[in-house]
Amino acid sequence: MGEMEKSNGKSSSSSSSSSSSSGSMFFNRSFTMHSKTAESDASKLHLLLASPSSLNRAASVSKFYNSIDSVKGKVKRLCSLFESSTSNQHSPKPALRPAKSIGYCSSAFNHPLITLPGTEDRIVVYLTSLRGIRRTYEDCYAVRMIFRGFRVWVDERDVSMDSAYKKELQSVLRKNNPSLPQVFIKGKYVGGADAIKSMFEVGELAKILDDFPRIQPGLVCACCGDARFVPCGNCSGSRKVFDEDEGLLKRCLECNENGLIRCPNCCS
Repeated sequence: MGEMEKSNGKSSSSSSSSSSSSGSMFFNRSFTMHSKTAESDASKLHLLLASPSSLNRAASVSKFYNSIDSVKGKVKRLCSLFESSTSNQHSPKPALRPAKSIGYCSSAFNHPLITLPGTEDRIVVYLTSLRGIRRTYEDCYAVRMIFRGFRVWVDERDVSMDSAYKKELQSVLRKNNPSLPQVFIKGKYVGGADAIKSMFEVGELAKILDDFPRIQPGLVCACCGDARFVPCGNCSGSRKVFDEDEGLLKRCLECNENGLIRCPNCCS
């Protein structure tokens, strides 16, 4: 019995000593852990303050967020401008005033001193049928279609088919390279494509053309097909004739440089 008590006493004392040592070790571990974390935080702070790259990184992050804020401000300003523009679009538009009427004797003919003798009873249009310059061809075609819509006969003088018409227009307008088309009504100079289009839009051209006779719709010249030119009957378009007296070929004097003459059916 005494031996058992001694053994129990030894075990109890050993257990108490082990518990005390374990408790001391626990407290020592917690202390070492906290001390290590504190030391690591201090070292990190020291490295953050010592290294300029980390500071630059922080500054760049702040600049990035500042740039985002500036972009948001710009987006808000753009939205406000868009809303203001849409509100202006829905606002009532001011009424347009009617254009002033163009008189036949005053402003319809901007150059009353420029006249084309011998054409007081017709409409003369100098134009070209070549498509080398698109704008010029489109203007000539537009003027032709406007007059054809009124079903009036027009003396179309194609400068690309006969160079004599180009020289004639240059002498009348006193210009070396006049633009095409050019329109004369009753021997008086009217203007180019812009003048005819504006007169047509305001209705003044219809008033001017009331005095001219109308032709049948769809009527086409059976001789030239509205080309206003036909091959020369004297030389058959070759521009050369044989002189029996001299036995030589000579230049035909009845046709132009292209071997053409004006249509005797619709241009006489």
